[in-house]
Amino acid sequence: MMRRLACLVAATAALAAAPAHAEQLAIAQYGITAGGWPYTIALERGFFREEGLNITGIISSQGGGTSLRNMLAGDVVYGEANPGAIVVANQQGAGLKIISDNTISVADLVWVARPGSPIRTIADLRGRSIGYTNPRSTTQALAFLMLEAGHLRQEDVRLVRTGGFGEGLAAMQNGLIDVTPVGEPLLAEWRSRVQIVVDGRDVLPVLANVVGLTTEEGARRHGDFLRAVLRARRKAVQFLYANPEESAAIVARSHNMALDVVRSAVRNLVEFRQQGLPYFSEGRFNIEGMRRMVDVQRMIGALDGEANLMSMIDMSFLPADLQTPYTNPPQQ
Repeated sequence: MMRRLACLVAATAALAAAPAHAEQLAIAQYGITAGGWPYTIALERGFFREEGLNITGIISSQGGGTSLRNMLAGDVVYGEANPGAIVVANQQGAGLKIISDNTISVADLVWVARPGSPIRTIADLRGRSIGYTNPRSTTQALAFLMLEAGHLRQEDVRLVRTGGFGEGLAAMQNGLIDVTPVGEPLLAEWRSRVQIVVDGRDVLPVLANVVGLTTEEGARRHGDFLRAVLRARRKAVQFLYANPEESAAIVARSHNMALDVVRSAVRNLVEFRQQGLPYFSEGRFNIEGMRRMVDVQRMIGALDGEANLMSMIDMSFLPADLQTPYTNPPQQ
């Protein structure tokens, strides 16, 4: 019998009871941000099938917090979330294990203003309004870090909740806020209609953004399945870096996006490096980046006290050559 890859978000009884031949993978912000593109490639190129999995589709969710809540409520084996959110959940007794480090930077993010705006540097943000997605979100924390890099205090600006990247761009375009964050692929789509004020690579530290996770029960009972998922994702990441043009065509076709937009976004992310680290990891851990992301959760008030991050990490599901974390200088 095929092992089930349960849905992170819509983990209902009907889905849990679905036949093994109808496996689906749920990825936070799938189809919205670029982090889920390796799964698109793994599906289209048949990498899941090569690993003995029968993934018939991928279901999107609205974010890491929602994903975790639904994961804990249902019959779930593997998912993705922000490492800081996992630490917070584990402090509340969730019993989650981090098994791969998937997107190991947030510095692809930029803050943008309307073309011709007088806001051109962090210093120009004093007295201005800055968008962020939701309270206690990564974008809120990154706004704090960005202000610190420019020697500004939180009270020097007005932070405005927008609910999402697209909503933030719309609010900025309509003059409701002055500056808003944006990442790929929206950046590629909007690049000619915005003025980049701050590039994340110039002001943000290395922060792990998205990790693969399972429950303690999943780790005990579904190890072969988890290893197969991570192997398939690794193949997709390798394919993306080796074949950016074909990868862009796959993503554009699968998500009904303009090819030129996806091509620009893929090119940007493939060429992206922050302190030598790539945007997409094959699964290898960047422990320091995770620790910094946990500190970010503490900064925005989502986390109290100390957290034993290493006790939550299990690298044994990765291929043997990926079980050694990144070093300084980093090694892939």
